[in-house]
Amino acid sequence: MHGEKGNMETFSNAPNSVTLKPPVASIGPIGWARKNLFNSLFNSILTILTLYLIWKVLPPFIRWAFVDSLWYAASEQCKAGDGACWSIITRNIRFILFGFYPYDLHWRPLCAMLILFTLLGFSRNRKNWNKHLAYAWIAGLLAMGLLMKGGVFGLKSVESTQWGGLPLTLLLAVFGLTAAYPLGIVLALGRQSKMPIVRVFCVLYIELIRGVPLISLLFMSSVIFPLFLPEGVTLNKILRAQAAIILFTAAYIAEVVRGGLQAISRGQYEAAESLGLGYFLTMRLIILPQALKIVIPPSVSILISAFKDTSLVVIIALYDILKTTQSMLSNPLWMGFSKEAYLFLAVLYFLGCFSMSSYSRKLEKDLSAGT
Repeated sequence: MHGEKGNMETFSNAPNSVTLKPPVASIGPIGWARKNLFNSLFNSILTILTLYLIWKVLPPFIRWAFVDSLWYAASEQCKAGDGACWSIITRNIRFILFGFYPYDLHWRPLCAMLILFTLLGFSRNRKNWNKHLAYAWIAGLLAMGLLMKGGVFGLKSVESTQWGGLPLTLLLAVFGLTAAYPLGIVLALGRQSKMPIVRVFCVLYIELIRGVPLISLLFMSSVIFPLFLPEGVTLNKILRAQAAIILFTAAYIAEVVRGGLQAISRGQYEAAESLGLGYFLTMRLIILPQALKIVIPPSVSILISAFKDTSLVVIIALYDILKTTQSMLSNPLWMGFSKEAYLFLAVLYFLGCFSMSSYSRKLEKDLSAGT
């Protein structure tokens, strides 16, 4: 046996030995296609039908959207053309993005959005999560409010009724989601509280809010809520819509977080008790960090749905980016080009939702490192 083994090693180390490679059909693009697209008769048929559908749909769409499209033409030229009229976006982009905000002051909401995107970009990296970032958010939010509202430092005052477009959508989404998440955590903890009054109140709130659509809450905030205010007292319509979005989203977040709390084993609570930790320290240091990591995927799904639901404020006459686009389409010059306008909106909403989804995957991966 030892002799045979030595002979085999000599043969494998010989200068003229040949190393056999895997078959071409099992590696590379061909191997991937055979494994994933043509590994059975049913999958092969689906792949062929899908490729046929793409061949029938994609080339005409590319020709309509890019080859025969018009980007800076007048509306009369668009009506005579065969391709997409992207001029409806390029010629009305400022109204779509900023609505009825004074035209000569558009630099202010633009700067406010740049500040927001910068803060969000820095916040993506967990290494930047410190007190300096918190101070930056406070300063940034104050700067955004001053830029949008004005009235100080020589800035012309602009009423909130003139706010609209993308800044209003971002305002409702970012502030709504930021405020709804901690409120949802508090409601989830309250629903599991041992104090009957707190538990009953949280249960009633969660079930009541989840039992009605967001449209109903928006109508109540816009029409019914002002009836309960004292005479002469009014609240800004944007604030009322913002409160409705926060209250609605928090109820769904509460149920997701409650599921995460129930997934934590009893041993974690007993370990905290053995260390002499009280309720608040137990939740802050041991239970919530584990529970919130578990529920990242469903939480982000709810936040993405809430981000898209901000478009419902159009029914209470708030000029978010959907409403400004619809107003622009009511112009006789640009009637008939709704496909291009709504495709542009779809891209904007997709970018927002995809950013949230990709960040959630990155955060989940970072928090799971080493486990």
